[in-house]
Amino acid sequence: MSRPPLPPFTDASAAEKARLAEDAWNSRDPARVALAYTPGSQWRNRAEFITGRAEIEAFLRRKWARELDYRLIKEVWTHAGNRIAVRFAYEYRDDSGSWFRAYGNENWQFDAEGLMERRIASINEHPIDESERKFRWPLGRRPDDHPGLSDLGL
Repeated sequence: MSRPPLPPFTDASAAEKARLAEDAWNSRDPARVALAYTPGSQWRNRAEFITGRAEIEAFLRRKWARELDYRLIKEVWTHAGNRIAVRFAYEYRDDSGSWFRAYGNENWQFDAEGLMERRIASINEHPIDESERKFRWPLGRRPDDHPGLSDLGL
């Protein structure tokens, strides 16, 4: 199964790959997201080590069961060959109504078919007041005219 754009990445194709990943994660559909990864994909997400699509789906189901009203923006930091580094921020609330913003970096490595075979994520988060939220579009895909991370000063 091929998952364009394919490596080696250009500025344009790296940005497209990042936006496609952002769109999938904003769908909050674990099965859809998992299809972007190789069957044996290896993740490091904070202190969790995950291998394969089934574990990716289970992780995302747990994540989005506790991170409600999740909205994410990704931005390419750099790329070379079959690798892309992105920075991201997302906002969510917990079941008590408290809001959080998480910031992080991801290093991605792709196979020749454009599937991600490795994802290394480092993430920090902090509580925010509801009034401090910057990601207020309706749940789902970020509108094309919504500012990105740099535009928002994040």
